[in-house]
Amino acid sequence: MDSFRSISIRRSTTQAINLGMMMTSALMMWKLWMCVSGTESPVVVVLTGSMEPGIKKGDLLFLHMNQSPICSGEIVVFNVEGKEIPIVHRVVTVHEERETEKVTILTKGDNNRVDDRHGVYADGQLWLEQNHIQGRVMGFLPYLGWATIIMTEKPVIKYILIGALSLLVITSKE
Repeated sequence: MDSFRSISIRRSTTQAINLGMMMTSALMMWKLWMCVSGTESPVVVVLTGSMEPGIKKGDLLFLHMNQSPICSGEIVVFNVEGKEIPIVHRVVTVHEERETEKVTILTKGDNNRVDDRHGVYADGQLWLEQNHIQGRVMGFLPYLGWATIIMTEKPVIKYILIGALSLLVITSKE
């Protein structure tokens, strides 16, 4: 009986270590991706239809950030004070002050009638500055972000999925 208990404890410990290693590997890959892309959030999910028809709700966007100047026509992801969720819109105007070399940016959703000064930016904000830009879109995968949207809108699905995956790892044989 003691040998059965010892094997059971050993198996449980091994499975716990495997789960921890899996989670650590995923975190390390995410951190590496952050370093390579130059942005704190290298992957984002589009949550609205403001960039349709090119980029749709549920698309998964891959971001990067570099030192080259931002140009009109680029699609950027930015943060606005007072809003937690980043916004994905196209740069329509880049304004550079020659004396101070300060660059300001105006954006607009492709599917929106007016630029982002009207309802997207914080009250009184007319331009974005470089510190607002989270990243530049370098590619996307259509529809893959729907999993995130569904799990955000229906948290019970997220808990069921996490529970099922944990149960699978715990009950799997070596």
